[in-house]
Amino acid sequence: MTPITLTEFEEKIGYTFKNKKLLENALSHSSYANEKSTRSNERLEFLGDSVLSLIVSEELFKRYKGITEGDLSKIRAALVCESSLNDFAAKISLPEAMLLGIGEERRGGRGKPSMIADAFEAVLAAIYLDAGFETAKKYLLPFLPKDPEKAVLTNSCIKTDYKTIFQEIIQGNREERITYHIVSEEGPPHNRIFKAEIRLNSNVLATGEGRSKKSAEQEAAKEALKLTGTQKSTQKSEIRG
Repeated sequence: MTPITLTEFEEKIGYTFKNKKLLENALSHSSYANEKSTRSNERLEFLGDSVLSLIVSEELFKRYKGITEGDLSKIRAALVCESSLNDFAAKISLPEAMLLGIGEERRGGRGKPSMIADAFEAVLAAIYLDAGFETAKKYLLPFLPKDPEKAVLTNSCIKTDYKTIFQEIIQGNREERITYHIVSEEGPPHNRIFKAEIRLNSNVLATGEGRSKKSAEQEAAKEALKLTGTQKSTQKSEIRG
């Protein structure tokens, strides 16, 4: 895989940044940031995750008037899962544009799905900050399939979605609010372990660990289901984890 320049990447995505530093930041893995004493794309990835969810949620809300909240959640999960984001990223040569440290480059970081998905979200956040929500939406929507419902059946990242299962269990009580919090991260950039808490209102229900923030949240939800005796092990959905 031959790396490409930031300018070449701008040509691939059809958008020219006013603030070039935002683009560089979005493509900078923590291994590169540590070597260059600059910022990694982790904060942008955090923002991009929310921007991605909002754009996809809005689009599905407009497209499907009669679909329940639970089914909309499953479709959205299929569209924002790691596998989908990797497919989107491949169309714009994003793996070739990522900025990696020497060690991560040698370890084949350009082919790691979690890193590619994180970078895609970070680029989306960078566009949002550089030009606003409507431009970010205009950039993202062409990646979405014409039939999002079909993505639930055909996407390669079908797994048990413990977060959706737990949400469906408690959604009947509108007073209850589930939130997830990353409380720690340990290890080197190429082998990071995240710890997440799931909270019901302000009460910690359970914790979980994973190699990515999303997988840690899934593990926390899984543990919460076990502790509350409501785990539905046969229910399937799509996750990005």
